Amino acid sequence: MQIRSADLSPRDAYRLLIACVVPRPIAWVSTVDAEGRANLAPFSFFGGVTARPPTVVVSVGWTKGRRKDTAANLLATGEAVVHLPPRPLAEKMVATSAEAAPGEDEFELAGLTKARSVDVRPPRVADAPLAMEARVAHHMPVGEGPTDLFLLEVVRFHLRDDVLRDGLPDPRLLDAVGRLGGSSYCTSTEVFDIPRPS
Repeated sequence: MQIRSADLSPRDAYRLLIACVVPRPIAWVSTVDAEGRANLAPFSFFGGVTARPPTVVVSVGWTKGRRKDTAANLLATGEAVVHLPPRPLAEKMVATSAEAAPGEDEFELAGLTKARSVDVRPPRVADAPLAMEARVAHHMPVGEGPTDLFLLEVVRFHLRDDVLRDGLPDPRLLDAVGRLGGSSYCTSTEVFDIPRPS
């Protein structure tokens, strides 16, 4: 089967793309608005960009003709904390994807405890084993949605000791949740090695 992208409706193009690009890591992003009110939401159009300086990319689509709170907050304050949600917090992570009113605190809605960050204003998810405090390095609107694309420079890593092996997060211990299509998710617990060619 072949499908020409131009023949797809926006909804069908989205459904096909998310079914093809799997599994996708999830950026569970906390921000604050200009008044300091916390927001927390998951995004699966997310990945690493470069290590010098450590930078990740997060894509935040608009909804109902307006920017999502995460994008509006990033543009207003330039700061975020990016978490990788572990399997024990998966249901709470999905709960934070609900369309809440601007200014409503998803930490409270999902029953999550906040932890103070060091270098940025947004709080961290206290129970998340991995969190990256970050600042906006670049913003670019893309596509017809439109979508807000953010490059976030990581300024501090928070790594819980029980997910580390040899000083680095171990995917089996991290048990990070990945996004598939529809309402399907996966984890990073099944890990296998294939040596790279020399």
